Amino acid sequence: MFVELMPLLGDRTVMITVSRTSQNSIRVNFIPSRKKEDENAGLATPLSFSGTPEELDRALGSSLASYVEENLRLQTTLTEAKAEMEDQISGNPGACAARRSSAPSRGPS
Repeated sequence: MFVELMPLLGDRTVMITVSRTSQNSIRVNFIPSRKKEDENAGLATPLSFSGTPEELDRALGSSLASYVEENLRLQTTLTEAKAEMEDQISGNPGACAARRSSAPSRGPS
């Protein structure tokens, strides 16, 4: 579980809460903090899992890895969109295309 969280922890704090919801069930919440007050709220969307301890042991790691990957992808997309808008405003629309062509490939989506 913590291995899957590491890429997200490089950028922000993540609060983890665990509570018992019934005799055989627990809920785990992952709540990322915003880096800045004006950061897009989508990057701090909480993630919650409920189930038996055995179910969570089986599925939590892969589900958490997918969540972290999508969060990082959203961060990249928002950063690129902001740079494109700033380039357009500054009258330098070619700068963004140059950045994209020199950016390393992230592999298949």
